[in-house]
Amino acid sequence: MTVELSLAKWYKSSHSSGGQDCIEVAFLESGEVGVRDSKNPSGPALTFTPTMWGAFTAGVQAGRFDRP
Repeated sequence: MTVELSLAKWYKSSHSSGGQDCIEVAFLESGEVGVRDSKNPSGPALTFTPTMWGAFTAGVQAGRFDRP
């Protein structure tokens, strides 16, 4: 299935530094969430279902992806 991302409104975290090492997130009308590299906005993007995105963000909040 192809997801249309050309009209998506992309957001970058307010916690991002002034550098280009960021991701951008778009909340799509379909309920899916798009994620892309801010250095390459016309490049590929990943899309996640609401369930997958919820599991990922819950993992981030729980510290499951923190570096040792």
